[in-house]
Amino acid sequence: MIKIYGMPTCRYCSYIEEQVKGDERFKVIDIGENVRNMGKFMRLRDTSKAFDHAKEIGDIGIPAFVLEDGTVTLKPEDVGLKEYQPDEGAATCGIDGKGC
Repeated sequence: MIKIYGMPTCRYCSYIEEQVKGDERFKVIDIGENVRNMGKFMRLRDTSKAFDHAKEIGDIGIPAFVLEDGTVTLKPEDVGLKEYQPDEGAATCGIDGKGC
């Protein structure tokens, strides 16, 4: 099963969640739902090189995908999903609150 870490308030995560609804190959984990989920995500983010670029540019790094073999990726296409394409000029949210 592929784990997807995200939050419903993230438009990128919501777009991914819509694609996997009812697909038992995926498990969506809401990192804001409880502190255990957030803790698991933070340990993953703190230890996986997959998040290096996201951290450099001030992004949280969600949605994040953990494959069955433990591989971590932030690219939906790596797990057979489509990436959200915001409208041209639409703002995106950064960890600093800019663009929200």
